[in-house]
Amino acid sequence: MRIVGNSDGRTPSEQLHALLRAVAEAEASDLHVSAGGVALIRVHGELTELPGNPGTLEQHALEIALMAILDPRRQAEFAESGEVDLAYTTPEGLRFRVNVFRQSGQFAAAFRLVPSQLPDMASLGVPLIAERLALAPHGLVLVTGPAGSGKSTTLAAMIEVINTRRRCHVVTVEDPIEYRHFSSAALIHQREVGTDAASFAGALRGALRQDPDVVMIGELRDQESMAMSLTAAETGHLVLGTLHTHGAANSIDRVIDSMPASQQNQVRTQLSETLRGVISQRLLPRCDRKGRVLASEVLVRTPAVGNLIRERQVHQLSTVMQTSADAGMHTFDQSLVRLVSEGIVDRSVASEYLSDPKALTGVRINRAPDSFFEKE
Repeated sequence: MRIVGNSDGRTPSEQLHALLRAVAEAEASDLHVSAGGVALIRVHGELTELPGNPGTLEQHALEIALMAILDPRRQAEFAESGEVDLAYTTPEGLRFRVNVFRQSGQFAAAFRLVPSQLPDMASLGVPLIAERLALAPHGLVLVTGPAGSGKSTTLAAMIEVINTRRRCHVVTVEDPIEYRHFSSAALIHQREVGTDAASFAGALRGALRQDPDVVMIGELRDQESMAMSLTAAETGHLVLGTLHTHGAANSIDRVIDSMPASQQNQVRTQLSETLRGVISQRLLPRCDRKGRVLASEVLVRTPAVGNLIRERQVHQLSTVMQTSADAGMHTFDQSLVRLVSEGIVDRSVASEYLSDPKALTGVRINRAPDSFFEKE
């Protein structure tokens, strides 16, 4: 499929929609298009060409197709900054998170398919402790990991747990809105940065004046957002947010280090008291090539954890997680060992992410699972 204007009787927009349909049909997660380049999709974490050799995408037709999905405000933002984020729904109802950008002076875009069904904890493989954290009455819960690790999907699943089981008011701040939530037991208001608010910090400031019980922040991007999130958690709200960090200890350090040196002791104290938990995650390819599986690390606040944070002993949290399975905690290494022992992830893949290279020594494959995903 070649986006070349009207040469095959279809408009550039119609041809772009055909590419987006092909993403869903191939069970891919992402589509990459750029002027003069072959359309690529990401399937189970690997980039590959679309089936059927769709050819290259010409600049003028691609520009027409991409500008058609931008409203006037986003067109102006794109003209000023050279990139813009948005959520886009095709005429067939397929929903994508999109980043349109310029590269080498030409148009390009990345589309990420948002599943049509809201996810649940079991299908995602998220540790069950996440459900308990979602139902905490107040405090701060962080979901962390690299880009493409499923953080926003985990947050959406947590919001749905709240939505079905708690009478409360939930305000989300997202850029863009990915999953649409429909109020059930909870009243849910979703605010999109750029459309409903000018910035994350501004939207969060406004949310705290809207009588929320729960605030979900799509990404803690700056010092102001982090500071307000800590204050909100301290004053009786449940705050859910994401960070682009790897591991629980790194996530806590990121929050503290984002603050001015003069405020870091205060932030340590706030975190030691308000943190409810950190879920760090990464998606790894399965041995059977049937997609990817979630590897995770979980830190849950206990008096010992709070004391380590307050006393600048964050580096000791790994030891606490290793020995606190009864509290719902585990490390990435423990998660990787389990995935290898159950024959889900290849030993060579897991080895790339281990903090202790000897963790897999003597591990045998046992396909009968006995995992912390089945425990509280």
